Amino acid sequence: MLDYRLLRSEPDLVRDALLKRGYETEILDAWLALDARWRELTTQVEALTAEQNRVSKEIPQRKKAGEDTEPLLAQLRTLKAQIEQLESEKRVVEHEREAKLLLFPNMPHATTPVGKDASENVEVRRGGQPHPMPFEPKPHWELAESLGLIDFERGAKVGGSGFHFYTGLGARLERALINFMLDLHTREHGYTEIFPPFLVRPEIMVGTGQLPKFDEEMYRCADDPLYLIPTAEVPVTNLYREEILSADQLPIYLAAYSPCFRREAGAAGKATRGLLRLHQFNKVELVKVTTPETSYDEHEKLLRDAETVLQRLELPYRIVALCTGDLGFAAAKCYDLEVWSPGVQMWLEVSSCSNFEAFQARRANIRYRPEPTAKPEFVHTLNASGVATPRLMAAILENYQQEDGSVVVPEALRAYMDGVSVLKP
Repeated sequence: MLDYRLLRSEPDLVRDALLKRGYETEILDAWLALDARWRELTTQVEALTAEQNRVSKEIPQRKKAGEDTEPLLAQLRTLKAQIEQLESEKRVVEHEREAKLLLFPNMPHATTPVGKDASENVEVRRGGQPHPMPFEPKPHWELAESLGLIDFERGAKVGGSGFHFYTGLGARLERALINFMLDLHTREHGYTEIFPPFLVRPEIMVGTGQLPKFDEEMYRCADDPLYLIPTAEVPVTNLYREEILSADQLPIYLAAYSPCFRREAGAAGKATRGLLRLHQFNKVELVKVTTPETSYDEHEKLLRDAETVLQRLELPYRIVALCTGDLGFAAAKCYDLEVWSPGVQMWLEVSSCSNFEAFQARRANIRYRPEPTAKPEFVHTLNASGVATPRLMAAILENYQQEDGSVVVPEALRAYMDGVSVLKP
């Protein structure tokens, strides 16, 4: 959530940011009109309240002097009715103003490239080398089915499109990926492991920015006010909701595994087949809570932490800085990590690494005191997938496939696979 004082004091700056992000500016005009009306009502209420206090003080003086107080009592009744009417309107306007404020995206950071859509994202660097492949590579869904790793057909039978079963060594490989990533981030990168709830209240989704804008993309319970989480970012960031932290608690590094549930929509085709677009998938999430002064240094460290996963798995990848038109709703700056998958001939996003600055903290009211007696300030929150498993699994199968249809298990995962080094038909 943006600071309402910014909208008041620098509306042209906000208007420019909205245009860079591809948003209509009517939302700003509507908010400013509501805010102006709210301030007008506040002024009127304050003036009438002051008059009400003055009259109230005059009544005992009139009584003491033996004068008729009925006109003043009648005036008090009128003032009370007027104040109640204005207060009622003020509450309505305030609710509308706050609801409108939740619809503003974050302000892009000065270093975020300006562009209209994903075609104008900026490649930052590449890592890893493509695996030698003197044959026509197969897509991961063919490899997974021939090796008995994933059952897409029965997954669709049970859950519908976008669901699947990992089976046998496929299930073990999925578990190996999750454990490998959790161990890497907790043992080497200094994160504390969290195992969060997978169902959360609506206000928790508001805190991280999923609600109200993305309500139709979320799974929610029919009989209880609960949502299935689209990412562990939601419960983990809200761990400190409505709290004031001390400066010596920061930075906070948290890592969490969770299943993720999303009502993804997309046309059928290569970009949605197999593991490329799912309603349920696994992910290890990295969350940081920092001071404003250190958040961008922490953002670069966070990117390197997620990047290390791809380096250890020896996969070819690239890092892309998202432009303003492709930037996530809550992010001020974001990098995507994309891994090359030769079977589908595509760069697959496996992680988004975002700095939200105070956007989420303001919505969830997460603050800290720079000094013990200082006024509380909003923290900065950051997160990255560290990383999501479906496209990572796809990339492993496609990059490590052999001409005979087998798949070599990456060296970094073999200890988690009881020494299994090759997946054979």
